Amino acid sequence: QVQLVESGGGLVQAGGSLRLSCVASGNNFAFDKIGWYRQAPGNERELVALITNGDITNYGDTVNGRFTISRDSAKNTVYLQMSSLKAEDTAVYYCYAGKFFSGRYFPYWGQGTQVTVSS
Repeated sequence: QVQLVESGGGLVQAGGSLRLSCVASGNNFAFDKIGWYRQAPGNERELVALITNGDITNYGDTVNGRFTISRDSAKNTVYLQMSSLKAEDTAVYYCYAGKFFSGRYFPYWGQGTQVTVSS
């Protein structure tokens, strides 16, 4: 059973930095893509950043240039380095991974980690 476990969330002042980690376990295959979404109260879940197994990255418009996604395949871990944080970055950050297999797409989600940016 695939599990995604996030860590690194917390409280940070505006302008500060934080690094999130997501460790995957239970997968004996490489995900097609892995990364992060976030959801603030009253808002829909939105894309933060994704990275493919070919190291192609994709960022949400609101974080592009401030956040950097990376992965360590040997550790089955994906990271999100967040810099120049703003109050509007406050949200629950969810790790996401996806795998296309035998004509079906399988999405996986972590439980989420809270990031709070104080202004």
